[in-house]
Amino acid sequence: MEKHASTHGITKLFAYYKELAEKAIAQVKDEDLHTVLGTDGNSIAVVMRHIAGNLRSRFTDFLTSDGEKPSRDREGEFTETQPTRAALMEEWEGAWMIFFKEVGPLGEGDMGRTVLIRNEPHTVLDALHRQLGHYGYHVGQIVYLSRYFAGGNWKSLSIPRGGTAKYNADRGV
Repeated sequence: MEKHASTHGITKLFAYYKELAEKAIAQVKDEDLHTVLGTDGNSIAVVMRHIAGNLRSRFTDFLTSDGEKPSRDREGEFTETQPTRAALMEEWEGAWMIFFKEVGPLGEGDMGRTVLIRNEPHTVLDALHRQLGHYGYHVGQIVYLSRYFAGGNWKSLSIPRGGTAKYNADRGV
């Protein structure tokens, strides 16, 4: 089956956000993965577990079952359980593997198919866009918190402040 250009571009964006989160998380001390700012915030670990739970629910049997699985404990994803970095990363990687396994082989003919999320119909393409926005939002939270905790040791994930002119000059812009 020929891969649809939209699917390829979208999976590249999902992979980009996954990598962005991982580069940010790598800059944080283990104890800071569980630190909550404010009284009603979420730690990096909680956001990671929420993304992983959402990925597992939405993309397990993506084309054939509702994206909100009865077995999902969404409320539990927001409970701070203090898993180790290794356990968090294992949960994270396992959930992303489900996504890439289910979405990677989709072809052009699949984009207009209907999938359900909480019994609401979406085309495959719309469901992917919905999830991309959701994960981008949460990856932004992970990056923000990671940057805060890394402090002066933070290594920019994009063009560093004050580096735009050099970046553009290096590319002939």
